[in-house]
Amino acid sequence: MLQSIYRNLLLLFIVSSTLIAQTQTEIIPPYNIKTVTFVQNNANAIPIFKLGEGFQFQFDDLFGNEANYYYEIVHCDYNWNPTDIPKTDYIKGFDVQRIQQYENSINTLQIYSHYKLPLPNQNTEILLSGNYMLKILGEDRVAVFSRKFILYEDLVTIPIQVRRARTADLIDFKHNIEFSVTSNLIRFQNPLKNVKVEILQNGQMNDAIKNIAPQYTIGNDLIYKYDGQTQFWAGNEFLYFDNNDIRSASNNISKIDSSSGIYNSYLYTNGARGYQPYSFTQDVNGNFLVRNISSANSEIEADYAWVYFSLSAPAFMLKKGIYITGMFNNYSLSAENKMDFNPKKNIFEKAILIKQGFTNYQYQVADDKGNIDAKNAIDGNFWQTENDYTILVYYRESSDRYQKVIGKATANSHSITN
Repeated sequence: MLQSIYRNLLLLFIVSSTLIAQTQTEIIPPYNIKTVTFVQNNANAIPIFKLGEGFQFQFDDLFGNEANYYYEIVHCDYNWNPTDIPKTDYIKGFDVQRIQQYENSINTLQIYSHYKLPLPNQNTEILLSGNYMLKILGEDRVAVFSRKFILYEDLVTIPIQVRRARTADLIDFKHNIEFSVTSNLIRFQNPLKNVKVEILQNGQMNDAIKNIAPQYTIGNDLIYKYDGQTQFWAGNEFLYFDNNDIRSASNNISKIDSSSGIYNSYLYTNGARGYQPYSFTQDVNGNFLVRNISSANSEIEADYAWVYFSLSAPAFMLKKGIYITGMFNNYSLSAENKMDFNPKKNIFEKAILIKQGFTNYQYQVADDKGNIDAKNAIDGNFWQTENDYTILVYYRESSDRYQKVIGKATANSHSITN
């Protein structure tokens, strides 16, 4: 009898440990949740914030019924596994609280409720740097969707240099990121094991470069000057449309109507730019701006439109998926953003419901498992492309219970060198 009880308890412990250590992946929002974004200083922001600084999390619910939503914050390690430190150690106050700030849309064909979650707030203050998963819960306290965000401290200096690829065959197509990490506040212990970095291109977390050890050290300086391990395909400038005046066809929009009960914006057909010479286009590196030019408060007065995308691309792309991505949809490789091939027109097509304003977007090639094929990008790879690069440094001493994010640095390829 005691042996049976022991086995059952052991099995329960193993199952519980597996669930606790399960890697956290973002839950894709359902079809009624749109325009999910982090906001800082009244602008959409890549969700990497300095510890102690305020920011907001915002989203729309197209049901427009003022539903109750709650939030939960989970502290994670470098690989997005939940840590085992008590919640009281990283949160002052409480989470799993109802989101109290929301308003209904005004003068829009598509009704919606707009929600705002400021952090910190009167109930919740985050105390530690690190990776976090923000979960939005429904009335039943089950997660409806989730988003990653990262909090960092300023404890290191990270000089960065963006260079063209160090290999001759890729020099026209890739960017190489060289950098170092140094600190007067931390004496690194076993940096090959305890220091980890993450490199992002235009804030995209789904294709970050990770698990790169220092190439060598000079005293307390960690040097990363690799030829291949820190290279990104350069891509091309983002495409855009602007329907801030939702009744007017302009800024890459060929036609507007509202025959379906809400607005429809038909974009001009894009060609595959990978077969054309590089041409500079001013962009905001994937960001977007919600804007109704005729309103006083675009957060609740900007309308939604079905935006019709079309792309003329080689038919062999059918072997993989083509997705329309940007910050407006969190670069999500979901069915909602996957293009369909129209054999009659010989083009790829997709309609996506997007809140009006200025929107950057790109076409990404990926397989069903979410592996992005940047090498065979629809719009090609050009070393002249202007990209933002972000480096995050994680550190955990042998006696620490969690990984701190001890520094962040950014650089732009506009100042690229050979």
